[in-house]
Amino acid sequence: MTQAVNAVETRRISKSFGPVTVLTDVDFAVRQGEAHALAGGNGAGKSTLMKIIQGVYQPTSGEILIEGEPVSITSIQDAKAAGIGMVFQEFSLVPSLTVAQNIFLGVEPMRGGLVDDREGVRRARTVLQEMAVDIDPKAEVGRLGTAYWQLTEIAKALAQNARVLIMDEPTASLAKHETEALFALIERLKARGISIIYISHRMDEIYRVADRITVLRDGRTLFTSTLADTTPAEIVEGIVGKKIEGELTYRSREAAAASEVLLEVRDLNAGPRVRDVSFAVRAGEIVGLAGLMGSGRTELARALFGIDPIRSGEVLIRGEKANVSSPDRAIAAGLALIPEDRRDQGLVLDHSVRENLLLPLLGRIRRGPLLDLPAGRVLAQSLIERFGVKVAHPGRPVRLLSGGNQQKVVLAKWLGTDPSILILDEPTAGVDIGTKSEILDRIRGLADEGRAVLIISSEYPELLAVSDRVLVVRDGSIVEDLPRRDIADEESLQLAVQGVQS
Repeated sequence: MTQAVNAVETRRISKSFGPVTVLTDVDFAVRQGEAHALAGGNGAGKSTLMKIIQGVYQPTSGEILIEGEPVSITSIQDAKAAGIGMVFQEFSLVPSLTVAQNIFLGVEPMRGGLVDDREGVRRARTVLQEMAVDIDPKAEVGRLGTAYWQLTEIAKALAQNARVLIMDEPTASLAKHETEALFALIERLKARGISIIYISHRMDEIYRVADRITVLRDGRTLFTSTLADTTPAEIVEGIVGKKIEGELTYRSREAAAASEVLLEVRDLNAGPRVRDVSFAVRAGEIVGLAGLMGSGRTELARALFGIDPIRSGEVLIRGEKANVSSPDRAIAAGLALIPEDRRDQGLVLDHSVRENLLLPLLGRIRRGPLLDLPAGRVLAQSLIERFGVKVAHPGRPVRLLSGGNQQKVVLAKWLGTDPSILILDEPTAGVDIGTKSEILDRIRGLADEGRAVLIISSEYPELLAVSDRVLVVRDGSIVEDLPRRDIADEESLQLAVQGVQS
């Protein structure tokens, strides 16, 4: 039997940044026509390894082989020439350009010294037909949905003859039906002999897509195994370094029906999508918001936090009408919002961890017209320790932290304001299972302290794990208020969200 050829392979790859070693003797191989999952906790070395394969970083030691031959990849251009393409989690497209123009951006077909748009459209159509997807190559990307951005990213890589595609959390911004379409495309690409490196924290996706999995921990290869021979519990234990039990299982909580109503919304209309919304959240209660993308979940959160203007209706806090017409006023009223996009909305990436933590807390360290910097350092350090943020130094730019630690910084800075009402929008997006369990457990603890918690999540298992009630949002309105005990399972919630009678 002929041994399968490795499309790309790393042997004993190590990488150090100054005195800090982030990868040690990492072996990793992806066969032709294989989908190979790469898993590990935040900071395990996944991104560093992929950047070495892409040519962004050069290894301190070790080698890379393409189809069995050693190669030198010292730039992104070298990686492209070797047939390696990257589908970015944060899209790299230009919204004002067409699909075809984005696909060939930087490598435009030329004729007579000018860009030949007609030839670009023809080539783009050929690539899209080979992918078996229906996109107009003349369509402006900015007018298309997120799923089409993802497909355009893939077409862009394939148009440059990529034989290995690195997909980093590719379903993070996709609805369920769009995710299914992506999985079908991956199967078609594999049938053409294209290899997929699939990075995801979602266990169900890994088992759906991948043939094998490699788990990294602390910058080392822990194991590589076929998915058929590996249980989810073994993968999770490998990622975290211990067994995770119960965090994604619903625990009955005593959110007393007689406790004080902290947040009440009456007939709220705001922005283009929030229509006649009414609900209440009591002290010590966790209420989930479930809905499809575009249903109005995030817009409701933005309106409550004063980002989007309220056209009509009332917001009451502890029974009194509250002014939440701006974030400052919402914070003063006791609200905090953990936004869905930590990188664009939750952090100032080039500022330090300390500066990000202190942004909403400057009033605490103000001494007349000046800031008490020593007091700021003490406050920031206390938040780092309280929330378990892993950072070598508080002055380190927050962009250099792993996704899970960035999310902890966002949580820490807003919980530092000591809110009585906490709104969390996709609080565990893009974090590993260990950090996810920490965050979910902290959410339970915040409610146990008597806070009102409103949580939005596209991850139904975790929504069901923490919520006492679930509000179903459809077309900007709340259409169902479901006690957690009445929701049998994830499929039942999915049917409710879609408006299908079970």
